Amino acid sequence: MKRLAISLLTLSLLGGCVTTQSPTGRSQTLLFSAAEMNQMGDASFEEMKKQQKISKDAKLNAYVNCVAERVTGALEGPALRWEVVVFDSPQVNAFALPGGHIGVYTGLLKVANNQDQLAVVLGHEVAHVLANHSNEQVSRAQMTGTGLKLADMALGAGGVANKDLYMAALGLGAQVGYILPYGRAQESEADIVGLELMARAGFDPRAGAILWQNMAKAGGAQGPELLSTHPSHDTRISGLQSLAPKMQPLYDAAKAKGLPKCQIAK
Repeated sequence: MKRLAISLLTLSLLGGCVTTQSPTGRSQTLLFSAAEMNQMGDASFEEMKKQQKISKDAKLNAYVNCVAERVTGALEGPALRWEVVVFDSPQVNAFALPGGHIGVYTGLLKVANNQDQLAVVLGHEVAHVLANHSNEQVSRAQMTGTGLKLADMALGAGGVANKDLYMAALGLGAQVGYILPYGRAQESEADIVGLELMARAGFDPRAGAILWQNMAKAGGAQGPELLSTHPSHDTRISGLQSLAPKMQPLYDAAKAKGLPKCQIAK
């Protein structure tokens, strides 16, 4: 009976799936609607704000918000107001969630040394949302039979209860045991889309390779949390170096309109 129930649930979800293409042309199978993913993102972010210490540093918050607003302002389509929170933690990490949420850990700002380098990270994280990578991961887990609880919850069976499952679905709930990390193809795609996004926002795309060189040095050979499922340091840096000249015209056009001036006030 359990196997039959699993099969029926999987078939019902597959019947409503959408096959689409990512921004770089990869084929994606998405089982969940934008509204369902936004619900997961909203619940996860609320839980993060309860669990993590939030920075009270007004200058630091203003700086991060300045960069985030410029990056998200370069997105096409209707403007979405993104919620940006700076978490007071030594983690070298950041994330973006469906529903318009960005989290930045203060530890990242010791590695991302200026506005351009911070924009590289934020562009990358927002690109994950733009490219439906969370939906793709949750859908893949469902289709392989490992995401049944997530599917039940996301489809409304549990409302907004079991918030740890929301977090796990988006790769934020390590303690739960349902981690769905982005794959290397998705990470590389986020590099491409993110670098274009930050260049359109007026940040220097040449900062991409420099930022990841800094990242490679942080935390020794293993690197910080942000690198856990990413391509190798050398592969990423080489890729960003080759992408930068292609993004340069976008940066030049934005520069002609006036560069963003996001700096931490002394």
